Amino acid sequence: MRLPLSILSIALLLVSVVSAQHITRIDGSHIAADSLDRRITGLMRRANVPGLCIAVFNKNTPIYHKAFGYANAQTKAPLTTASVLYSASFSKTVFTYIAMKVVESGAIDLDTPLVRYLSRPLPEYQLPGGKGYADLRTDPRYQRITARMCLDHTSGLPNYRSDYPDGRLRILFEPGSKYSYSGEGMYLLQFVIEQVTGRSFEQLCEQKVFHPMHMTHSSFMLREHMLPHLAYGHYGNGNPYTLRKDSDIDCSAGMRTTLDDYSHFFGYVMQEKGLKKSSYKEMFTPQLRLKSKQQFGANSNIEVADNDKIELSYGLGWVLMKTPYGPAFFKEGRVSGFEHYCIAFPDQDVGVIIMTNSDNGESIFKALLEASIADTFTPWYWENYIPKE
Repeated sequence: MRLPLSILSIALLLVSVVSAQHITRIDGSHIAADSLDRRITGLMRRANVPGLCIAVFNKNTPIYHKAFGYANAQTKAPLTTASVLYSASFSKTVFTYIAMKVVESGAIDLDTPLVRYLSRPLPEYQLPGGKGYADLRTDPRYQRITARMCLDHTSGLPNYRSDYPDGRLRILFEPGSKYSYSGEGMYLLQFVIEQVTGRSFEQLCEQKVFHPMHMTHSSFMLREHMLPHLAYGHYGNGNPYTLRKDSDIDCSAGMRTTLDDYSHFFGYVMQEKGLKKSSYKEMFTPQLRLKSKQQFGANSNIEVADNDKIELSYGLGWVLMKTPYGPAFFKEGRVSGFEHYCIAFPDQDVGVIIMTNSDNGESIFKALLEASIADTFTPWYWENYIPKE
């Protein structure tokens, strides 16, 4: 049902699903729900963010769960907590959970070279969409890549082969020797898992995550029932991108989901459900310290001590840090038109998910994290965020 224009003319439409009167933050302070509402709408207005979904968790349960603004700023279609957004690298958190389920089954081991699970040499595999491994034929280092290296981004593979003019896959450094964010590493592990289980990645998602967690509007394929709920991404000027309808089954970035659905998954992880305690321990144990000035760009090659105080590290699929309020794990996601962030503080049972359909979304994350859960520890500069305020 389309709302009257007199209501929509305020430029920010609020859709409320769950909202406690007060939110407890990690430092024990509180913020009233209506105060957070006002803070969010003010930030969105000043930064020109058309739409935002947010869930704040207390006692590992979402007590503030809302959507603000538009799924399409041009048509003024409202964004809701059931709107389907492109999740970008939130996909990697779901994939990590699935990978750990496969490890628990004994089908793969975290530290066994992945090539040992294949029936023929890796370079002989040609996959749809040009994602084969023939480019690695002359570089034997591929034989040393393990599942752990793929999950903690030390595989030596680039983020994406398409980042290079020649489009060729390459190994950038000795696998396991240092950190470099890699979607290709995740995709390699996805390919191997599909081979050892005999199931497609989408089938594994349905079996191990989407069905048991009641994520009814999440998929790595664009399904018919999702079409009416798709949110548009938006440029920084507020204009919508062309609606994405691709169905690239890529574990590193291809998932579509809703705030409702991702809240179910994040709640599982916060409560350490579904996996063995040993698997969660692996995921949330620092694999290596992160010393780069920033995660991406030229500064990713500059080593600094800026984040030593929080002991910034990578676990398996999640970034880790230490704070006066205990450890935290977090993950970002960004792709043209969509920018997201989630973080949890296990000792406080507090967390937050922020999902936006805007290239300006990250500019308000710092202020929103501080307002919603008193998180002043997220390394926003390392994350390549440029705060609006």
